[in-house]
Amino acid sequence: MQILKKHSNLWLAFGSGILLWAAWPVSPFTLLIFVAWIPLLWLETQVQNRWKFLGLTYITMFTWNVFTTWWIWNASAPGAIAAFLANSLLMSFPWIGYKIAKKWKGETIGYIALISFWMCFEYIHLHDWGLSWPWLTLGNSFAKHPEWIQWYKYTGTSGGTLWILLLNILLFLHLRKNYYKEGQKTYRYLAAAIALLILPIIYFFFSIKIDKGRKMRRDNVVVVQPNIDPYEKVSDATGSFEAQLQKLIVISEKQVDENTSLLVWPETALYMGNGLNEEELEKKENFFLNPLWDFLKRHPNMSLFTGIESFRMVSSPTKAAHEFNGMYFESYNGAGVLDSTGAHSFYHKSMLVPGVETLPWFLKFIDKWFAKFGGTTAGYTRQEKRTVLPAKAGYVIAPSICYESIYGEFMSKYVRNGANIICIITNDGWWKNTPGHKQHMNYARLRAIETGTWIVRSANTGISCFINPEGAVIYPQSYGIEAAIKFTIPATEQKHFMFVTAIYSPP
Repeated sequence: MQILKKHSNLWLAFGSGILLWAAWPVSPFTLLIFVAWIPLLWLETQVQNRWKFLGLTYITMFTWNVFTTWWIWNASAPGAIAAFLANSLLMSFPWIGYKIAKKWKGETIGYIALISFWMCFEYIHLHDWGLSWPWLTLGNSFAKHPEWIQWYKYTGTSGGTLWILLLNILLFLHLRKNYYKEGQKTYRYLAAAIALLILPIIYFFFSIKIDKGRKMRRDNVVVVQPNIDPYEKVSDATGSFEAQLQKLIVISEKQVDENTSLLVWPETALYMGNGLNEEELEKKENFFLNPLWDFLKRHPNMSLFTGIESFRMVSSPTKAAHEFNGMYFESYNGAGVLDSTGAHSFYHKSMLVPGVETLPWFLKFIDKWFAKFGGTTAGYTRQEKRTVLPAKAGYVIAPSICYESIYGEFMSKYVRNGANIICIITNDGWWKNTPGHKQHMNYARLRAIETGTWIVRSANTGISCFINPEGAVIYPQSYGIEAAIKFTIPATEQKHFMFVTAIYSPP
């Protein structure tokens, strides 16, 4: 007991991180998020030295990061180390700012500063600044409970973050006032917390209605989950490109019918060691793709949206271009819309993974170290504009590759630009069968709510599924199986947009 008492501050810092982890998807203890910050808030009142408080805060954030996202290690050891260390430090800054503001301007201003600093940090983290990693955005914690957060259509995940911070502060004030004998007992903070907890959830029951704006259609969408190990795919241990392509076609044929207008294959479904030339795809000049063109000819009314490891020759060197025999080319983790006549449009992944696919300029000095461990920090050229991809039967695709779907405002720009369906293609097998792929799928439910748009999700090893605009998951496929699923997706005629997106995000 004396050891616990002696190191009580350390245990409280660690405990706050554990509570945050315990509340995170896919845990059943989501409600713990409303008390997870209380130990850290109490620590701030006990620790006067701001540097000591910063150290304790770092312990909280490091615990939260490691326990919740430890599975990153399976994809990249240096990427995981960088994410744990850097993200924990960045998360600590709003709290040290809160302590300084509280000391200078008083308690009320301090709490306002904490909310403001944290939400500002999350806003910056949701934009591409080199070390962007918004996986632990507080508002993401409700991903398993879309019925609680239908109001995200107005606020996005920022509304959830504000909800969590306010409830933690109110409950902390209640505990401090009543159990630390700071004057006469009062329950006004508890009453405010209960009201704040219940009212947003009650909104769900009043928002249930039959949406007559959605018209049923005959066209269906087919999603394929081929279950090809990504590590073996890259090393070609599973066989030739032709064998992998044939597997995709055979699985697809099990569900494709005359009413199928859109077929979706996962990230890097079309993968060759040196990449596929996009100009050859447009002209159907790649001999190895003849089985694909024959398959599409058998289904002339269908578009294929698929991941492609691709490249394109450029006339002059660009920022991320590669040189080969005096010529320059750009490489892409890309996607394309193909049909029986060839490839018609391409998308190139925009939000590259820090520490694996990109590094900011101020960390280029460790570029060689990352490359030694498998990082491709200067490998891909990214796309800057949110260009939608037209497909058959009036579908207009908002493309999302890999973890791009965790960026709410990023995805909403596609819908503002005319997309009427979101297609997420990913390869969560890099993380193996860990909580990572489950968290990733659940985050997609938030994008459906925010944009009011149907989501089609094709994951190489799982979880492939359909998600309706209310965040309900349809036909989810378990990790590690091969499958094809089919669903008739209604045409959504009316959209809504996040208020914060309309203000802060240019088209």
